[in-house]
Amino acid sequence: MSKSGYTCIRYVFCWLNVILWITGCGILGVGLWLRIAYEGYATLLPEYALLGADSLAIAVGTIAFILAFCGCCGSWFQSRWMLITYFSLVVFIFVAEFVMGSLAFVFREKLGHILQQELQYGLQHHYNITARGPYSLVTIWDELQSEVHCCGVKNYEDWYGIDAWVDERWVPESCCLPAAYLNQTETQPCGHSRNSEDWFPKGCFEQIQMWFIQRLHIVGVVGLVVAFVQLFGLISSMLLFCTVKHKRTSYTYQSYEPNA
Repeated sequence: MSKSGYTCIRYVFCWLNVILWITGCGILGVGLWLRIAYEGYATLLPEYALLGADSLAIAVGTIAFILAFCGCCGSWFQSRWMLITYFSLVVFIFVAEFVMGSLAFVFREKLGHILQQELQYGLQHHYNITARGPYSLVTIWDELQSEVHCCGVKNYEDWYGIDAWVDERWVPESCCLPAAYLNQTETQPCGHSRNSEDWFPKGCFEQIQMWFIQRLHIVGVVGLVVAFVQLFGLISSMLLFCTVKHKRTSYTYQSYEPNA
């Protein structure tokens, strides 16, 4: 490889990993903030808390931080062991993404069923109306239902007889249609009317699925960008590794070359 080509790849590779490092720090910070502030996420999926937004953000941020650190230091200091570590990590991540993506596609119906059950369990046993903090499970459900215009996981019947109001056919006020919410009174909240025509008819799980399906093109573009960055990282790290190794081998050979 020519000196100018090597220098160009080295600097582009380094700056790309600087951006990745900054992004990783940001994602990690968001994950820690969610873990500390939004404690309700732990009870949203009680049996699978590791799949919560906070845990996933912390994991992705940590991996990006370590990966970018190895890439930056390896290219800047021309460290072969850091470059090979970077290459190995990218290969591992690529294989893990492929395996998890394949499993998620094959078992998508079963995963959807498990997710529904977990959301219903968290709603049934962890929704506590006396714990109305800004980051509680109550707030998370209220914001979700108000923004997405949904009620419950499958439908409004998921709220019937939960631990917060045993033996009652009530729903939270966030389930109410706008007209019913405006016409409610202090003595008769719309969530206690027992009239299902006052509530959003669709469940949140269905609405979130539809929202995701409508934005599959965005997911596809993001996937292509991530795949391109990973491929560039693999090729660049191996080229830099081989060039550094060749330069050091040539320097060693010249050092021990006998004088004519």
